Amino acid sequence: MNSGSEDAGYPGRARLWRAIEVFALTVLLALAIAETATSHGGILKPQIAERAAFTVIGVEVRTNNSEAATVISRQWDRLLKEGLLGKIPNRADANILAVYTNYASDHRGDYDFLIGARVQDGSKAPEGMAAKTIPKSRYAVLTTEQGPVGKVVSEAWREIWRLEDSGGLGGKRAYKADFEVYDQRSRDPDNSQVDIYVGIE
Repeated sequence: MNSGSEDAGYPGRARLWRAIEVFALTVLLALAIAETATSHGGILKPQIAERAAFTVIGVEVRTNNSEAATVISRQWDRLLKEGLLGKIPNRADANILAVYTNYASDHRGDYDFLIGARVQDGSKAPEGMAAKTIPKSRYAVLTTEQGPVGKVVSEAWREIWRLEDSGGLGGKRAYKADFEVYDQRSRDPDNSQVDIYVGIE
C-alpha cells in the first residue's frame, strides 16, 4: 500500500483511517467489557492449526491493553500515511499482519506490537522498521464475524479472553506470538473479516 495509491485492492487511506478511528474506540469498549465478561456461549469456535516459522517486517512498538487503543491506531496511521508497506522488501503476499510478541505476562501485561507484512526468509528490515521471526507453533485460529473491522476484531479478542479463562481455546495460551491476518476479505473496512492466530501450547 503505497502512499497516495491503493495496494492489492485495499481501500484508500481515508477510508482506512476512518476505520482505524472506529477501531480505537471499539478496543476501549472491548477492554471495558472484558473485565466483566461472563461465561455465556461464545460466538467463535477456534480451529487448531500448526504454522511453520515465518518473518514479518514492519513498525514495532511496546504497549499494553491499557494503552492499545491509542498506540495501535497510531501505528496503523504511520503504516498508511508514510506508505511503509511499499517500502517492505520481498513481501511474501499482499496481506497485512499485526503481530503480538514478547509478552511480559498475560494479556494484562506489556507486549510488542508490530504491524507490517510477511517477507521471504533472509529479508532485512529497512531503516526505521523491525524484522520479527515468528517460530513454528500451534495455534487456535479464530475467524471474526463479517462487519466493520474495528468492531469485529475487538469482539473477537473479547471472545478469545473469555475462551482463555474458560479453557475453551483448545490448549493453554502460550503467550509467545499471536497475529492477525488482514487479507482480501479486509479490502472494505466497513465489511471485513479477519483471521486471528492465538499461540497455544
